[in-house]
Amino acid sequence: MNRTLRRTLTCSLITCAVAACATTPDYDRSLPAGSPALLPLGSDESVPDFSSEWEAREEIVPALDRSIEWTKREHAKQFFPAAGIDHGRALASLERFRELLSTTFGPAEFQQAIESEFEVYKSAGWDGRGGGVLFTAYCTPILDGSLEQSAEYVHPLYALPPDLVKAADGSVLGWETAMGRMPHYPSRGAIEAGGLLEDRDLELVWLRDPIDAYIAHVNGSAFIRLRDGSTIKLGYAGKNGRTYRSLGKALEREGSIPRGKASLQTIRDWAANASHEDVADALANNESYVFFTPIDGNPHGSLDVEVTAARSVATDKTLFPRGAIVFVDKAADTKTDAPVARFYFDQDTGGAIRTAGRADLYLGIGDQAEEVAGHTELQGQMYYLFLR
Repeated sequence: MNRTLRRTLTCSLITCAVAACATTPDYDRSLPAGSPALLPLGSDESVPDFSSEWEAREEIVPALDRSIEWTKREHAKQFFPAAGIDHGRALASLERFRELLSTTFGPAEFQQAIESEFEVYKSAGWDGRGGGVLFTAYCTPILDGSLEQSAEYVHPLYALPPDLVKAADGSVLGWETAMGRMPHYPSRGAIEAGGLLEDRDLELVWLRDPIDAYIAHVNGSAFIRLRDGSTIKLGYAGKNGRTYRSLGKALEREGSIPRGKASLQTIRDWAANASHEDVADALANNESYVFFTPIDGNPHGSLDVEVTAARSVATDKTLFPRGAIVFVDKAADTKTDAPVARFYFDQDTGGAIRTAGRADLYLGIGDQAEEVAGHTELQGQMYYLFLR
């Protein structure tokens, strides 16, 4: 091969590689500093079809009312302006949206009223230009457990330890020790290998399977079914502030699970055939560790209002306005059982959601919600609605 041809082919390959990198979505990419998280729809962009949701207004209102309740709280004002939206506009948008749900006389009038009165924004997405959002899902699993440790139930869920120091917004400030405050709380591996939380009266319940504990941690809440038939409800109390790493993606990378096949079921299948040591090592790669608290009723999100199945969404709260009206729409070529093309409300914070290109849909309580959540990974767009 002559030098000219070799140089031409090399340049072509580099050009193709650069183009592929430029067009392959990196949904975990952070927004550049100062970039807006919300982009107004352009004059050449169509407003989504919201009309079918008029029929679901009785289902929407309870979740909407929880956003209104939170936004009316005095302390909510500290979180605004967010993404250019001030507190007054955020509250007025929620209240007017509720009025339209009850005063419009059909899907067409509902759609027309929204287009007339509301400005529609889209998430800046993975590329900062509205390129799209990757939606995953979470739930409240129902798991078997015991109030006492035994040979069968050996994996505890812990209450928030008093030596973990948090700020008012829930962020971790450090680890209070006899030698003073350390800047970071111990990782999952350090907590479990070192038994750092043992014999401190922090165990809330014991589970039989380390993957059950992992599922509780990932979802941030769990209902525990005891042997006498009663149930203990646990909600999110906090986390150690360490980086979340997906167990499924790690198992795919190392070939333990085929690429693109990671789900709660395939993770359970892998763990059932792996050694205890391999399972412990794999779990330790996720440094994030979640703590729980007993709750009454259904789990609450980071706004401290009850999250609603298929109506609450978790986003990066450093980017998006809390409590806001969100319309979740999926890409036309994506197949999923997750509920999409519907209104959600921005009522929770995702443990692994640190970008405008990711969001987590809350799907409810129990085995069916767990099954759907464990398989949900779909591309789409997230729209926010605010009064003009």
